[in-house]
Amino acid sequence: MTRGTFANVRIKNLMLGGEEGGNTLLQPEGTKLSIFDAAAEYRRRGTPLVIIAGQEYGTGSSRDWAAKGTNLLGVKAVVAQSFERIHRSNLVGMGVLPLQFREGTTAATLKLDGSETYGVLGLGQSLKPQQDLMLHVTRKAGETLDVPVRCRIDTPIEIDYYQHGGILPYVLRQILSKT
Repeated sequence: MTRGTFANVRIKNLMLGGEEGGNTLLQPEGTKLSIFDAAAEYRRRGTPLVIIAGQEYGTGSSRDWAAKGTNLLGVKAVVAQSFERIHRSNLVGMGVLPLQFREGTTAATLKLDGSETYGVLGLGQSLKPQQDLMLHVTRKAGETLDVPVRCRIDTPIEIDYYQHGGILPYVLRQILSKT
């Protein structure tokens, strides 16, 4: 199932000029690989992954497996223009951070090409639902920019789930704390 995550023929990867299907570019080499193989290589290198997406991210996904596959590929955050409601919740439940660009901000307006590295400023134990955070972007040439984003963890219990790495680790810790 993890191999099939992002293998939908309708997904367009802008790193590959809008090519459809489950391929991407391994950075910094620029080698074309399946998303699964690229994720395995990034895991070997210890590189956490970020997805930059468009509108209604997660629409048409196979519900919990779409978020589970995302987590198992090593994705730590998804930054999108907007999220499908249930998929956003499932990402949080799998320990993946959903971040939303402000209105009018997109990968295109920021001229992102997939070679950047990302950091999220403002994450911590004091994280609040729908808190504004900063996405720190470092371009391949070294230029940096800070992009305001909204944390789309929408409720206090989702904060708990996320801070425990997802709903399953949260529940297991709750059970173990009572023994």
